[in-house]
Amino acid sequence: MYFTGILIGLATFLIIGLFHPIVIKAEYYLGTKCWWAFLLAGILFCGLSLIVANVILSTVFGVTAFSSFWSILELFEQKERVKKGWFPEGPGHKRQLP
Repeated sequence: MYFTGILIGLATFLIIGLFHPIVIKAEYYLGTKCWWAFLLAGILFCGLSLIVANVILSTVFGVTAFSSFWSILELFEQKERVKKGWFPEGPGHKRQLP
């Protein structure tokens, strides 16, 4: 039996599941100004994916890279969710004076 597909699927599931709370916490504490950290992480993991010869590890790095890139979009969407009152506003938000 070959477990490569199952391992990659499990890793993808865990990575996506891990990024969900990371985006929420990042937006809560830092606001959207931390988007560049997700960009740098995505670029770093893309580079790692290109240089690692192991198929499973290279794929995991690639999934992590594109999860980082997707998190940039999710960070700004999380900001909108906070504005709608779906999530609490954290210290990473600048208060607008009336």
